[in-house]
Amino acid sequence: MRLSYPTNIKIIRVPCTGKVDILHILRAFEKGADGVYAVGCMEGDCHFTSGNFRARKRIEQAKVLLDTVGVGGERVEMFNLASSEGPLFAKFATEFVDKIKDLGPNPIKLKKKAA
Repeated sequence: MRLSYPTNIKIIRVPCTGKVDILHILRAFEKGADGVYAVGCMEGDCHFTSGNFRARKRIEQAKVLLDTVGVGGERVEMFNLASSEGPLFAKFATEFVDKIKDLGPNPIKLKKKAA
């Protein structure tokens, strides 16, 4: 099955979304990402027991931090999908990219350009 999703998405595979640390999310913004989203398995269906719950908590913490520093917490999101839901992955990717385009570029990136 060939899925069509925006080409400006960079996929970083991890064994479990529970391995995604808040520092990874913040570093992505520091390096110029306009948005970050994590896609994990369905809640309660994690092979590593509670990885997706840890990821959800970290995403929520990142939202608060990004709001505090003026980047915007709405630039971070988490989705839960089963491995068989490829078309839904493509839909979420497209919707998230559209949302980020509406928000505009990452404010950190804009400040670096101005400096």
